[in-house]
Amino acid sequence: MILDLLRGNFSMDLVISLCARLFVMFCILPVHEFAHAFVAYKLGDQTARLSGRLTLNPLAHIDPFGAILVVLAGFGYAKPVPVNPRNFKNQKGGMALTALAGPLSNLIMSFLFMLCFCAVYRFAFVTEGSFASSIATFFMYASQINISLAVFNLIPIPPLDGSRIARLIIPDKYYYQNIVKYERYLVYAVLLLVLLGVFNTPISYATNFLANIFLKAARTIFGV
Repeated sequence: MILDLLRGNFSMDLVISLCARLFVMFCILPVHEFAHAFVAYKLGDQTARLSGRLTLNPLAHIDPFGAILVVLAGFGYAKPVPVNPRNFKNQKGGMALTALAGPLSNLIMSFLFMLCFCAVYRFAFVTEGSFASSIATFFMYASQINISLAVFNLIPIPPLDGSRIARLIIPDKYYYQNIVKYERYLVYAVLLLVLLGVFNTPISYATNFLANIFLKAARTIFGV
């Protein structure tokens, strides 16, 4: 998509893809972060609520650079939800569940969009270049981007959600001495890897794999 924008190749497919990414940025990333905040709140930590993050308002969650990545790369991040693990009865388990809530919300939304995609083909007259075709394509892009966000955030490298989940199996001594200590530098390393496109192939493979599973399930439900 980046090369297409630079070359000025504005096709309808590119416009729909861009609309889907903007939709994800303003409507889906807030759900991802709200899921973190909601689970933390339910587990006894009110830090996110008191910080104004227990909300679906995109202005409370959007990180400018992370939002740009969503538009250009199809995956990115929002501002991390503040969590105090000391408020959990089980600190490791509470952090892992809170971290998992975000990617899980993306996978749920991805399947819902895939259902919408199949619903359009089931109940609308879809032909190439038609309005119904554009709507179906939008739903497909939204579904795939949600999967990409989930997969990206499950990578076990700070500050991504996967690093909080991986803490369940990483000894505390190693975690604090080798991960938390260098987390600030790991953040920049992740950004560099994203910009270099290192994650593109594995994320694309995982996204296509899960999208095909969701598509088959949605087709079975709608009989298309």
